[in-house]
Amino acid sequence: MGHSLGLALYLAFSERATGYATRRLEERKVQGKEDTSRIKERLGAASKSRPDGLLVWFHAASVGESLSILELVRRLGDQRPDLHFLITTGTVTSANLMAGRLPDSAVHQYVPVDIRPFVRQFLAHWKPDLAVWTESEIWPALMFEADAAHIPMVLINARISKTTNEGWRWFPGFAKSLLRRFSFVLAQDDVTAKNLHRLGLPRDRIEVTGTLKEGSAALPHDEAERTRFANSLSGRPVWLAASTHPGEEDIVAKAHRQAARAAQRLLLIIAPRHPERGPEIARKLRADGWDIAVRSKGEVPDASTQIYLADTLGEMGLWYRIAPVSFLGGSLVDIGGHNPFEPAALGSAIIHGPHVHKVADIYERLAEVGATVEVKTTDDLVKAVGRVLSPDKAAAMAHAAWEISSSGAEVTDRALELLVSYLPAQPDQPDQLDQPTQSNGGQ
Repeated sequence: MGHSLGLALYLAFSERATGYATRRLEERKVQGKEDTSRIKERLGAASKSRPDGLLVWFHAASVGESLSILELVRRLGDQRPDLHFLITTGTVTSANLMAGRLPDSAVHQYVPVDIRPFVRQFLAHWKPDLAVWTESEIWPALMFEADAAHIPMVLINARISKTTNEGWRWFPGFAKSLLRRFSFVLAQDDVTAKNLHRLGLPRDRIEVTGTLKEGSAALPHDEAERTRFANSLSGRPVWLAASTHPGEEDIVAKAHRQAARAAQRLLLIIAPRHPERGPEIARKLRADGWDIAVRSKGEVPDASTQIYLADTLGEMGLWYRIAPVSFLGGSLVDIGGHNPFEPAALGSAIIHGPHVHKVADIYERLAEVGATVEVKTTDDLVKAVGRVLSPDKAAAMAHAAWEISSSGAEVTDRALELLVSYLPAQPDQPDQLDQPTQSNGGQ
């Protein structure tokens, strides 16, 4: 397959930029943005052996994308026990999260920097039989080399934002020569499908299915721990500030001070998006006079605890089950919002700020059925918490949200069907098709 002048120039730079990339990684190590114990993975050197047999490679950029594929990986493994999985991500937080969530048939590696010698070393070691890309995470050298190695590539949960689309339109040849390397694409919405076609992907390789996050399983939890924690609350009313970012903890704490005047014994649980910020958040809260308990220290709330700091990874399923009302962060500051289907699937009513452009389509659907409340100020948040803490109101909102979140399981079903169609038949199932069917778009 040919490629544009823009892609040719990029690939030429990528071929010769090993020194530059190595220096940048060293800088990121100093800044704490790389996993120093696994830095060689970013240079294409594997830290684990390739398992025998068929290997499906999923690439997800960060936490949100990697969480969205977990249920798909689990179900694909259940349907095809002969498969093994390689999951690549690019952030330390996502790697830590995947460590406790992946099935035994899967391994995690950091994605190599998009430098051709690193990428070729990565692909030569892993030799995936199928490459599955998610959302809008596209690395030109990685895609080019995977295609050159004759690895079929599909893009699932595709999302092309207005900003991304406008950026690509400045390089139409570049975009077209990359996108045409995908055998098939499952798009989240019509806008993404239209943008992909305008950028050069043939219509018969695009299907609109909705967002894969709709089909994700409910976040896991330890039921014994849920019971123990609930008993420690002794019936206290609780609300949760989930996936908060810098600036949001101050706002929710101020709102809690006012809300607690109307709701006696009210407890706030703060679960920051990046748990490593826990010590910093704890210092600020104590300086403001709050009585807090800290999860990472093994503490549980007692009668005097006003705020509980849940600064651990992998326990959001517990907090959403504990709290009937959740403020979902990344929305009062301009982050773009986080996946509201996570609290929706677990019976927690949802409050959010105005900055939810990354998941606007999901919030629009939830708002249509009265499943969310949008706030813009501290006073708005106080009023929303007071109103939504009413058991009847919380239950009605949570039920409406659950119905929307559970209605998209067919998205995962379709993705599963597509991926299976690109894999050889199992040895004991010789009648299974070993080529993509026409209904899946073909080649």
